[in-house]
Amino acid sequence: MEGIWLARPDEPQPGTPVAIKDLLDTAGLVTTYGSSIFADHVPATTAESVRRLEAAGYAIAGKTNLHEFAYGITSQNAHFGTVPNPRHPGRVAGGSSGGSAAAVAAGEVELALGTDSGGSIRIPASWCGIVGFKPTYGLVPADGCFPLAPSYDHVGPMASTVAGCVELLHALAPEFEEQELASLGDLKVAAAWIELAEPAVGERVRAAAAHFTDIEHLEFPLPDPEENRLFMREVADVHRALFPEHADEYGERVRTKIEACLEVTDAEAVNAQRLRALYREQCAEVLDGYDLLVTPTNAFVAPPDTVDEREIRRGGIRFTYPFDSLGWPALALPCGSAEDGLPASVQLTAPNGADALVLAAGALLASLV
Repeated sequence: MEGIWLARPDEPQPGTPVAIKDLLDTAGLVTTYGSSIFADHVPATTAESVRRLEAAGYAIAGKTNLHEFAYGITSQNAHFGTVPNPRHPGRVAGGSSGGSAAAVAAGEVELALGTDSGGSIRIPASWCGIVGFKPTYGLVPADGCFPLAPSYDHVGPMASTVAGCVELLHALAPEFEEQELASLGDLKVAAAWIELAEPAVGERVRAAAAHFTDIEHLEFPLPDPEENRLFMREVADVHRALFPEHADEYGERVRTKIEACLEVTDAEAVNAQRLRALYREQCAEVLDGYDLLVTPTNAFVAPPDTVDEREIRRGGIRFTYPFDSLGWPALALPCGSAEDGLPASVQLTAPNGADALVLAAGALLASLV
């Protein structure tokens, strides 16, 4: 479909095809990072995550469109067009890994690779009705990925099924070992934020959560808004050298966000770092004694493709960004139809290193919802 792919190999390669977000370098194949500045950029080396997939026998199906420099949640790209939502025309696919989600949703591939710094795997997975997994921070190397905010950046799999995410994770992180889980009843689970979602989204997530028999509502904290100043400072540092010379080549909606990031002061960044450390301590303490946390992935369904991303960004990352700040593994899983018949998504997460548990629980839950 038009708007999904930015580059394709000249000849199909042997192996199981995987769509690759065009934020990840691919030697010999155009890699734009979603920016016109890099429209003709052909890397000399391949990102480590992509190299691992190729070494495991997977083939690059092509490079997928994304929000410019991965800084947005709609994949409305001023240079390469808006990524369509194949299952729900007229709605955004989500972002920034929108092209990877759309390639799976369109049935063009079963497997894809994305990145997630504020929700960029899980948001498009949610709005396109597929599965997306953000691993524990650092489990999958980000070498060869154009950074958004380095201490928040994750690389992870997207697929039509949880099993597909597990399959790719084996190749992406050879040390990953699956965990057997006989029943969802074996877990002590907390649920949070469901009441903050739109009514039908909340209803679908609540119904999914009910499959966990040992579950209780938990007042799980959201990060202090000032903590986001650290994220913004890291974005600023990435673009500090590039932006002054090429500001006019940035799309207007991304340019205004970069300008705001460049205004973050040293003192604000230091305070935000302190708030992040406190948030990590607080969340670990609050979830102590529970195996899993269940929340909505998004509070609302996919917006119209005419939306101004800046107006919905804060609400769109409200339930995903916390786990980038924490670094915890998080899975987005379709859980039925919500407002306007569009998909709702339930999010499963747990503390660092619990990737196998999150995926095992997700696989069982997917068979029930």
